[in-house]
Amino acid sequence: MSATPKKNRASRRILAAGAGLATVGALVAALPAGAAQDRGQATGHGWGRTVDVQLLSFNDLHGNLEPPAGSSGQVTHVHEDGTTEKIDAGGVEYLATHLRQAREGNRYSITAAAGDMIGGSPLLSGLFHDEPTIHALNKLDLDVTSVGNHEFDEGARELARIQNGGCHPTAGCFVDGKTFEGADFPYLAANVTDEKTGKPLLDPYFVWEKNGVKIGFIGVTLEGTPNIVTAEGVKGLKFGDEVETIDKYTKILERKGVKSIVALVHEGGAPASSAYNYDCDSPGPGDGISGPITEIAKNVNPQVDALITGHTHQAYVCTVPDPAGKPRLVTSASSYGKLYTDTTLTYDRRTKDIVRASVESANHVVTRDVPKAQDLSDLIRDWNALAAPIANRPQGWIAADINGRGSTAYEKPLGDLIADAQLEALAPVDKGGAQLALMNPGGIRSDLVYKASGAEGDGVVTYGEAFTVQPFTNMMNVVDLSGANLLAALKQQVSGSNAASVKILQVSKGFTYTLDMTKTGADRVVDGTVKLNGEPIDPAKTYRVAMNEFLAGGGDGFPALATGTNKLVGASDLDIFNAYLAAHSTASAPLAVPTADRITVVK
Repeated sequence: MSATPKKNRASRRILAAGAGLATVGALVAALPAGAAQDRGQATGHGWGRTVDVQLLSFNDLHGNLEPPAGSSGQVTHVHEDGTTEKIDAGGVEYLATHLRQAREGNRYSITAAAGDMIGGSPLLSGLFHDEPTIHALNKLDLDVTSVGNHEFDEGARELARIQNGGCHPTAGCFVDGKTFEGADFPYLAANVTDEKTGKPLLDPYFVWEKNGVKIGFIGVTLEGTPNIVTAEGVKGLKFGDEVETIDKYTKILERKGVKSIVALVHEGGAPASSAYNYDCDSPGPGDGISGPITEIAKNVNPQVDALITGHTHQAYVCTVPDPAGKPRLVTSASSYGKLYTDTTLTYDRRTKDIVRASVESANHVVTRDVPKAQDLSDLIRDWNALAAPIANRPQGWIAADINGRGSTAYEKPLGDLIADAQLEALAPVDKGGAQLALMNPGGIRSDLVYKASGAEGDGVVTYGEAFTVQPFTNMMNVVDLSGANLLAALKQQVSGSNAASVKILQVSKGFTYTLDMTKTGADRVVDGTVKLNGEPIDPAKTYRVAMNEFLAGGGDGFPALATGTNKLVGASDLDIFNAYLAAHSTASAPLAVPTADRITVVK
């Protein structure tokens, strides 16, 4: 599919979830004008045999329209002497300015993303089923993105609406007299198919074309998406192998004469340093990048010229050898719109391919010292006005920042707070009789920040801020779990599908154990150290365990938690969290920061 002006809308096909999956009909979604119009003068070899094509990319925005608060809104810069500093970053008003400035002087410029543009969003976007974020991305002139796992949070039918437009089926139209128009850019989902028909859910690829320059994009999400999304969200869908899928469509693009190919992959890795400007290709021991994306990059067809990745919320610009042994670019731009990647692809008009040796790339900070883009400021203002009556309601008080998403520790202070709230709410016999609570770290989307976000005053936690921490509104479950399966679940934090990227559950007070990270796999959970209120967990006993419905279904790679029986469904995690804040804090006696001392970590 070639880029066309917005007035010439191209039809796309998507399948919808329901009683089985059925075709929703021709999808009408505009392709961005930015891909087809001249954005500046030719650069470098603009009119010769080769032309320089600018590829701007980002990933994992998660509806963060406003600058992310606290440590969630910072990136780390490493100086030449090895010292580091934190830089405040993000906010689409600033991202728009940075992207527009970066495009200046580049005749050939493409903007692409690697998934999770929506889902797990702050209240400003999440309250409106992420319509504000799609409006913002349209204004940013995004040309194409892959789907991520969070695009499936509300299922295929809702993803169809996000792409195609239309008012929400239950919430209706949010702005009087206006129907949501959907995304002006194609969502790509090459490895997501209908279980029954085998047909792709969305377009598998997109071809950007200008003045005879053609670059193909193949979009995939991680094969393990069903493990990290609710069962309802992926009902009737099959998620294929990333490498096999990319290779399949690479061959199709080649047959169509498209030899310059970029893979948009919603899967990622972990660089050896958290600094966005870390030299990922430095030769020191332990340097470089690890994780699932490295195996994908090593095996994907050499005809693919670069991989734009995401999912792990890390920042890296690396080269990983392709199957032919040639270095190939692999990038990721952190998350929440804090960075963007600027890559130069030198296109050879004769071979129609990218000159791999000439590829240059770097991550850039979306600093907040540039002018705000007025059109994005207006968008945020208008949606904030609609959200204000709900968002500004005070829920409680805190004495200082309580870090969650911004914490790099395995046990997060905000994780302790959330688990304690869940245990307290569900401990009464008539509420489930919970003895302990477990919280998945990925469900904690932000920090609780002491500094006021608006006029509420420092230390006040508003409904909007609490929603930003826990936006999924998962219903709480209390289940019977054998001690053996509880211990198995702890070992699954660091083994199985979580071996490459550990997921340490947050635990309620009274639950303690030792995590030895000098060991490997399941052995990292030290046998005999797991205790509840000082008593060792007995494999033969039954325990009442509180957790959200996502974890209770075995989500995030915890099949042992899905063995729970005698389930009682409680209130939503957000309602429980807000009730705890109200019950345990006042303006004169705010909540203190939890000490996060339940998991002893050996490094």
